[in-house]
Amino acid sequence: MNRYNWYSQLIKPSWSPPAWIFGPVWTFLYILIAISFGKVFLMFFQKKVSFIVILPFILNLIFNFAFTPLQFGLKNNLLAAVDVILVLGTLIWAVIAIYPHARWVAYIQIPYLFWVSFATVLQLTITYLNK
Repeated sequence: MNRYNWYSQLIKPSWSPPAWIFGPVWTFLYILIAISFGKVFLMFFQKKVSFIVILPFILNLIFNFAFTPLQFGLKNNLLAAVDVILVLGTLIWAVIAIYPHARWVAYIQIPYLFWVSFATVLQLTITYLNK
């Protein structure tokens, strides 16, 4: 059974979105992430923000990219649940850290924040239902 078939066999809540929605949503979000995170990294290299401002953005990328290998590679719902909480936490931290320096970067995170909040609840629910 391949990794995506494994996921399709998991018990999911009735409000779980169809699998096809994840690709378009993440494509849109990754465009926003590339633009806004790119601006933050540029600000850091121009010495307009300190490392403490860029740190949550770095951690968010690490945790974001770790999710798929944890969920689909290791097939580990619990580690994926911990990871998505870390994605959400670092995203909130990033928004708070950048707001005084570039408000538009904070505002552009709103769709990402809504999706990750939803994804966190979904992942926690899936983890609970499949324990």
